[in-house]
Amino acid sequence: MKTSEFQSVVYKEGKYFVAQCLDIDVSSFGESEAEALAALSEALELYFDDCPNPSVQHVQNAKLRTLRLQHA
Repeated sequence: MKTSEFQSVVYKEGKYFVAQCLDIDVSSFGESEAEALAALSEALELYFDDCPNPSVQHVQNAKLRTLRLQHA
């Protein structure tokens, strides 16, 4: 069995934590950070089951930055 590593980000949205994979457009949520990451892991496993040859763009050195926009 092959092992891969993926970059992810976890943030709080309302009363839930959201875990989002940066390498593949997959996300999930949970009531805690650990629960959200476990749900993301399961969602990624299901993704790979459905798409055995996905196009993965590994993100390296990801940094969180704030972007401020002015809009009407």
